[in-house]
Amino acid sequence: MFRHILPNALSPFIIEATLGMGGMIMLEAGLSFLGLGIQAPTLSWGSMVQAGLAYLRSCWWYPIAPGVVIMIVAFGFNLLGDGLRDALDPRLYI
Repeated sequence: MFRHILPNALSPFIIEATLGMGGMIMLEAGLSFLGLGIQAPTLSWGSMVQAGLAYLRSCWWYPIAPGVVIMIVAFGFNLLGDGLRDALDPRLYI
């Protein structure tokens, strides 16, 4: 069982974890933006975007910079998951 089933079940689990990580980052940032996530003393990208909205007219980069970082990190985890799927798919090389 550990020799045949575990190697075939481990790669989809790893791929799903990396692909789900981008969604979890977006979920946490969205909840923190709405005020339902991590509370004030702890920093969060969503709370940084929310705090930067007050300065949108004078310093437009305050809310844009954390938003761009959220996008880059979520996209990076999705690319990592896609690359792992291509590398670990046994049917790809048939």
